This record gives sequence, C-alpha cells and structure tokens, in this order.
Amino acid sequence: MAEAKFNKKFFINLFIPVIIGLIIWFFPWRPEEVPVEGWQMLAIFIATIIAIILKPLPMGAVALIGITVTILIGPLSTETALDAFAGTSVWLIVLAFFLSKGIIKTGLGHRIAYVLIEKFGKKTIGLVYAMMGVNIVVGPAIPSSTARTGGVMLPIVQGLADTYNSKPQDGTRRRIGAFLITCLYHIDTIVATMFLTAGATKPLAQELAAGFGIEITWMNWFLGALVPGLLSLILIPLVLFKIYPPEIKETPDAPDWAKEKRQEIGPMTFDEKNMTWIFILAIVLWISGQFIDLSAVTVALLAVSLLLLLKILEWNDITQEKGAWNTLIWFAILVMMAGQLNELGFIPWFSDAIASAVTGWSWIAIFITLCLAFFYTHYFFASLTAHVTAMYPAFLGVALASGAPPLYAALMLAYITNICGATTHYASGPAAVLFGEGYVTQNEWWKICFIMGLIYLFIWLVIGSAWLGIIGFM
Repeated sequence: MAEAKFNKKFFINLFIPVIIGLIIWFFPWRPEEVPVEGWQMLAIFIATIIAIILKPLPMGAVALIGITVTILIGPLSTETALDAFAGTSVWLIVLAFFLSKGIIKTGLGHRIAYVLIEKFGKKTIGLVYAMMGVNIVVGPAIPSSTARTGGVMLPIVQGLADTYNSKPQDGTRRRIGAFLITCLYHIDTIVATMFLTAGATKPLAQELAAGFGIEITWMNWFLGALVPGLLSLILIPLVLFKIYPPEIKETPDAPDWAKEKRQEIGPMTFDEKNMTWIFILAIVLWISGQFIDLSAVTVALLAVSLLLLLKILEWNDITQEKGAWNTLIWFAILVMMAGQLNELGFIPWFSDAIASAVTGWSWIAIFITLCLAFFYTHYFFASLTAHVTAMYPAFLGVALASGAPPLYAALMLAYITNICGATTHYASGPAAVLFGEGYVTQNEWWKICFIMGLIYLFIWLVIGSAWLGIIGFM
C-alpha cells in the first residue's frame, strides 16, 4: 500500500520543483530592483507551478503546500497570505459551480440539447450547430469546461455516434463520432473564451489584471469577445467539415433519437422551470450589472440563494460540490502568489527589462510577439491555469510597459490564454476527456489543432483587435 502511494515517480515529481525552487532561492545573482522578498516569492511561485505541471499531488494540495511554505519561510505574513480567500473573483467562480450544479441536477442542459437536435439535426453539420447552441446557452453558467463537456455534451455525442454505429473500437470512428468529438472540443474552446463565467481561467485573468489597475467586467469581456467569438463559431463546423469530414453527411435519424430521449425525460419539471427563469435572470443581471451597479459576484449570490430557497439545490449539494471547494483553494492561492510577485517588485522589474530589450519596437509588434509566444508556449503546459498564472502577469506587464492600451492588452491576452487550448490533446481538461474516448488519433488531433490555431490567431488578433478598437477598448 505504501509503495502505491510513494512510488519512484512521486518522489521524482516532488524532487524536481523543490530543487528548482532552492536553486532560485539561493541563486547568487539578484536584480537590485527586486527586493529579497520578491526573489523568494519568485522561487516559491516557480516551484509551485512546476509541481502543478508534474502533479506529484493534486493541484489543490500543491497550492496549499505552497502557501504554507510562503508563510513559514517566505516573505508573507499569515494575514497577507490568507487575504487571498477574500477576492471577489474567487467567489464568483465558486458560486458559478453551484449554479451549474442546478442546471445539471435538474436535467435542463440535456433537455436543451435534445430540443435543438430535434429541430436542427437532420444533417451532420446541423448536429454540430445544435451542439454549439447548447454550449452557448449553458456556457455562462457552467464554470468548468470539463464539467460542461464531460457532464452535459459528451453523453449526447456518444449517443449520436452509437445511433450511427460509429465506435472507436471497430474502425468506424470516422463515420461520424470523430467529427462530432473534434467539433465539440473546438466549440467548447471558443465558448469558454466568450464568457467570463465559462471557466476558471477567466476570473483568474480578471483578478490578475486588477493588480495592474485594469477593471474587467462580465460585460466588457463579453462585448470584446462577441465578434471574434461568433466568427470562430461559424467557421468551426465549416472548416472541420472540409479538413476532417465525416463519412456520414446526412443524419435523418438524429431528430427521432432526440425526440425519443426528450420523451423519456418527460415534460419540464417544476424545478426545471424555476432553474430556467433563475438562469435567465442571472444572464440579464450579468449583462446589465455595470449599468445598475450590481457586481457579477452579487448576481451569482442572488442566483444561488434562489436555488436554495426553491429547494432546487439542498445545502448538501453545496457542501458536496468538490469542484467548487477545490477551485477555491488553488485559485485563491495562485492569484495571491502572482499578485505578490507584482507587489514585491519582480513583475515591474521583468516588464521594464523586456521593454528595454525591445527598445525601438512599436507596441503593436511587441504585443503580437507576446500573444504568439503565449499561444505556442502552451505546448509545454498541461494546464491552462498553470499557464495563465505563470505568464499572464509578466506578459501583461511587458505589454503595458511598451505602451499598449491597458484594457485592450488585458482582454486580448486573456482571450489568447483560452484559445491556446487548441493545441494538444493534453492542453486542457476537456482535451484529455475527449481524446481519451479514442475517436481521434494523436496525429489527427495535433494536425487539426495546428490548423485551427492559425485560424483562431488571425480571427482574434486581427479581426478581434479591429473590433476592440471600434467599441472603444483601444
């Protein structure tokens, strides 16, 4: 039993971040502009990020050990370190988990999917746009792409693939299953980019941007992502249909399958109806919140309170939502660490150093370079969260030092941190889940993602930048 818990891989993956942290901590050279506390914070931060990548322990456990080290031998007091858990962005993502619990528990997400497939599913490409509709509808309220993809969408895609005898085990995966799985992943990648509450990395970027005095709201995030997001979603099925076509182009049986499934779950329940109007209320208030002085976290508190009052959720549902409480731990701690790198002087020094190194470059050239570097370095990360925490503050600092418009730089870099999920089969939680189904080979996944990544970069950097200029964010 002990050998199973403490194997060779565990010790190696624990040893590497510790050694790297110690090397940085005791490194003989330190920039004069960075105080000792800032350098110590850097050592702990990098060790924590490497441990999150290598995974000797779950992310929450690694983060908790990191904050303990920060307090015991590092530069922060207990009070300063634990202030991390008071951040509004932290609680926004936790509360959004509870809201998503209501959607999944009541079955509302599946009902929406069946209705859309019944209406638009006579052709394979129509099925994809139906899946897209479901993602767009539930995306703002399900803050985990993995939960949204694995809990709501994947069972539906598997059911459709089985209907057309498309299985990964018997050589029939390309009939329709592989195409639907690939489309689902890329749709989720873009939907997750469009809404502040559609995944944990968005509020993380929001909180990190706030450390530079930049306010990102639910509405300005959504407005900035609207045009490039919709354009990306329109093109995804069309491009994939061209470069990775399914063998089955017509799906006349899909609407009947969806109708049968909808009849199985019966008419809308009282809880579903209440969940529907609460969800709509939350969306409306998130959109209008900045005009009526209502923060996104207050809206989420209201929605969850209504779910409890109407007994759609029981208190046990709240206490047993492991994803929410796990996110609370690692999210708050990583935000605190990244913020302290800024407070203790490392980020300002790094930003000034890079800006000096590229003196003579226009801020546009610098910013494009940063975005491309951020996107393609994700090949070295198995976690969007680790990538954002490690690089977003530093890159944003460089962009601001070069003269980039603050809100534009904060939003565009944040968008790039999400579309870079379109790289590898280990790039994110949904990637691991969908690739693990076996419908798409590794070579196919990487090739398709490389092509789609080029398309996304053009849409978001070129068309997206023009759009942000039009709406006054530049």
